[in-house]
Amino acid sequence: MTAIHYFLSMKKIGLFFGSFNPIHIGHLILANYIIENTDMDELWFVVSPQNPFKDKKSLLKDHNRLDMVQHALKNYPKLRASNVEFSLPVPSYTIDTLTYLHEKHPDYSFSLIMGEDNLNGLSKWKNADTLIKNHHIIVYPRVFDEAKKESDYLQHENISLIKAPIIELSATEIRNMIKEGKNVRPMLPPEVFDYLDGSNFYK
Repeated sequence: MTAIHYFLSMKKIGLFFGSFNPIHIGHLILANYIIENTDMDELWFVVSPQNPFKDKKSLLKDHNRLDMVQHALKNYPKLRASNVEFSLPVPSYTIDTLTYLHEKHPDYSFSLIMGEDNLNGLSKWKNADTLIKNHHIIVYPRVFDEAKKESDYLQHENISLIKAPIIELSATEIRNMIKEGKNVRPMLPPEVFDYLDGSNFYK
């Protein structure tokens, strides 16, 4: 088998990293758009125990956030939840997770999925140059302050900017609304709303 044929036969996986605290319909709309408009075989929601750029105080427990993602994705056969970072050191660095995944799944090809805002901060990530050199990155648009300049990374050959719908939902806002007793049903997958309803989570 030639190198080209081997690459074409590899299973293509998109990795959508996040706290998903909680997962909301914006995440699902975006993920479904990507899986339906790219050549990916699957898209994995990688639930992160701790993002190095975020405060852990507001995080629901790892297994609860994973449960919500699993419930939300049960009717999407090409989308799946991943707890791969649960067994890795914290805080979670994307380059370390990718190294582990490549070792565990040598026949898979992994692409990263990130928002344009994250791309602007990519230079602050651990081993950012190695990450962008060795991985395809799919970037979805976000609403920007006019003062912010477009990332130079967008010109890189491994970067693809897709015209996904812009869904400006904030998990922080959803958590605050739950704490204030407001109705968040329209913002959450029904399974996630049912999971949270009647619990003390985020209250």
